[in-house]
Amino acid sequence: MRDGVTPRAGALVLAVLALQLAFIASYIGAFHEPTPHRIPVAVAAPPEALDDLVGKLNRLPGEPLAARAAFSEDAARRMIDEREVYGAFVVSNTDATDRLIVASAAGASVATALEQIITPLEDAQERAFTTEDAKPALLGDARGLSGFYLALGWVVGGYLVALAVSMSKGARPANPHRAVIRLLALAVYAAVSGVCGALIAGSLFGALDGHFAQLWWFGALLVFASGCFTMALQAAFGFVGTGLTILLFVVLGNPSAGGAYPAPLLPAFWRAIGQWLPPGLGTEAIRGIVYFSGAGVQRAAIVLGGYALFGLIGTLLVAQIAQPRQIVITPGQSLVPATSRAPVTTSRP
Repeated sequence: MRDGVTPRAGALVLAVLALQLAFIASYIGAFHEPTPHRIPVAVAAPPEALDDLVGKLNRLPGEPLAARAAFSEDAARRMIDEREVYGAFVVSNTDATDRLIVASAAGASVATALEQIITPLEDAQERAFTTEDAKPALLGDARGLSGFYLALGWVVGGYLVALAVSMSKGARPANPHRAVIRLLALAVYAAVSGVCGALIAGSLFGALDGHFAQLWWFGALLVFASGCFTMALQAAFGFVGTGLTILLFVVLGNPSAGGAYPAPLLPAFWRAIGQWLPPGLGTEAIRGIVYFSGAGVQRAAIVLGGYALFGLIGTLLVAQIAQPRQIVITPGQSLVPATSRAPVTTSRP
């Protein structure tokens, strides 16, 4: 074995195996049993019944809903627009037909889950309800997944370009000057990637059309933040840094991003981390740009700015520490220490 596989290569194989198993466990763990958990929903009802209805919804077995009072239908709709809730349950005070207002653009699976929760409750009260989609996905954005795929592509591009640079020129920049050049090149790449991604999603396929400028700048930020963060990890830890990037962005970030199943349908661990990792930040911000007048974009931009700042400082700091020390020689100074010089002997005739 030692003739064909060095100890270092064996360690790398074990690391790859660990990442592979973590990938399988993360995706299956996140998606194997989507269960509603405290889905934020607004409730509008006659004043005398509002508090009782909110309490009843919050006491459902398993806590599938996190109901909050809305004193009018207009107030409930504003809460949907501002992404405070995923839907609204409007109880009629004139007949036995109520309404469920959903926003499938925020997650079609959540809209379906709300219908499944409300149906038995209405049946038990011998009431009926109709469903209204206040924020339907665009015709080219099937089930509202285009934003997830766009965000995923931008994140993948960010860490792959950092990986490509490290493979051609070494993971650790030789000095701060080279680190700055790498970071500037990444910034140019991020700007181009943002333009191309926005054009593909909008003009080419019409999936997320009409928001080119906003998608451009956010996509550039997402790519730059992902690339910077990856560069810092690679500069500090070498190949291990690449593994850490894959662990955070792919193994943990993708299933928790809210693509197929938004946060209220995910298990607690993935629900908690998704809102802090680039794939989830990108997915929710893109949906906010396209469907919700920018709601939630500011928070995502701030967190991604933190990733970019960490990457900038980390890359420059490691380059500064790792650069070779220069020895300045003054005229007449010897490179050989005085204590190590051989004694000079002279002989007289």
